[in-house]
Amino acid sequence: MALDERKLAVSELRTGMYVCRLDRDWEGTPFLLQGVLIESQGDIDTLARLCAHVYIDLERGVGPLGLGLLADEAPGARRAPPAAGSPTLHDADIRALQGSVRYPEQVGFEDELADARDAHERAAAFAGRVLDDVRNGRPLSPADVREAVEPMVRSLVRNADAFLWLDTLRARGGHEYAHALGCSALAVAFGRHVGLPEHLLVDLASGALLLDIGKLRVDPDLLTTPETYSDAQARAMQAHVGHALALLDESGAVPDHVRDMVRTHHEHVDGTGYPARLSGDAIPLLGRIAAVVDGYNAMISDRPHRRAVGQHVALQTLYRERDARYAAEVVEQFMQCMSVYPIGSLVELSTGEVAIVMAQNAARRLQPRVMVLTAPDKRLLQQFHSLDLMVRANSDDPVRILAPLHPGAHGLDPVALFL
Repeated sequence: MALDERKLAVSELRTGMYVCRLDRDWEGTPFLLQGVLIESQGDIDTLARLCAHVYIDLERGVGPLGLGLLADEAPGARRAPPAAGSPTLHDADIRALQGSVRYPEQVGFEDELADARDAHERAAAFAGRVLDDVRNGRPLSPADVREAVEPMVRSLVRNADAFLWLDTLRARGGHEYAHALGCSALAVAFGRHVGLPEHLLVDLASGALLLDIGKLRVDPDLLTTPETYSDAQARAMQAHVGHALALLDESGAVPDHVRDMVRTHHEHVDGTGYPARLSGDAIPLLGRIAAVVDGYNAMISDRPHRRAVGQHVALQTLYRERDARYAAEVVEQFMQCMSVYPIGSLVELSTGEVAIVMAQNAARRLQPRVMVLTAPDKRLLQQFHSLDLMVRANSDDPVRILAPLHPGAHGLDPVALFL
């Protein structure tokens, strides 16, 4: 199978990339194997002394940083950011807002866990309640939606890892509830990553929570069947977008950009999506973001027709389908947000132990903090313990991640283990 390669100048390299070819022979270099995963600036400095450009394998490492969610229309075309709380934000407004806020970690992982747990429970309770309300014919309240997601947004702003960790280990309820909450948290984490202001993070959280609300007006049997849909069934399922818009319109006071996020989250940039077969920039930016978040969360979750895949597999799928199903600029930024080993990933360590990724180390993306679950022989430990791989990398007995694992590897179910 052909590699998915990209040629880069050495100056463009960064940690997490996998160099598969040089502009010279590997012989005579300090690298023992013909291929190297870049783990530090030292690796880049070594390559800079050896060659001018290299080739990276996009299947085995991260890709280049995107230029941003939207490029400027022309030199000097950036306009002033809109005021907070503007009823409608267009793509140009969001372009002006990206990068306008920096979100340094305000509190440590452990210090945020209690508040993150409270915020998660509140958002989860709302997600369950709103589904019951809609099922029973009661109107959706946009004010209640915002009130539910605001504590989640504040927690993710203070420390994104703590909330995502708890959401990864949540006890799954119905798919609609779990998927809605997961999409909402991922959308906020993504918006935080690209530097959008907090009021827009609340909009992202609200819209993502409601992406599939229209499925409550679809035949429940369609939601649970493992069989391939007939054409008629596919049309009935696709109608959930229209049902969602009707529910939002009945509720009133939903900003147009949030409505557009729901309206276009199943559109594909190549024009093959639904309901309107929009393509490229005709899909609003928040819709392009929602498509990536929705697709990723669906892939890492069990569905009636297929089992969940590992986070690393989901990221690879997003990357392969960039410029077809998904917007490339959003995919590349999302991959940066999730990092090489996303929170909740099962990984095998160089010691043979199996661990789950708890938190990222911004300075060393290949060296996250993990919770060790097994002994080297894969037997479950009586007492789990955390391990900071960045700290351990500088010790006399360094430990690194050997490989990501698929969900359920070695019979491990992190959700059940942490209940």
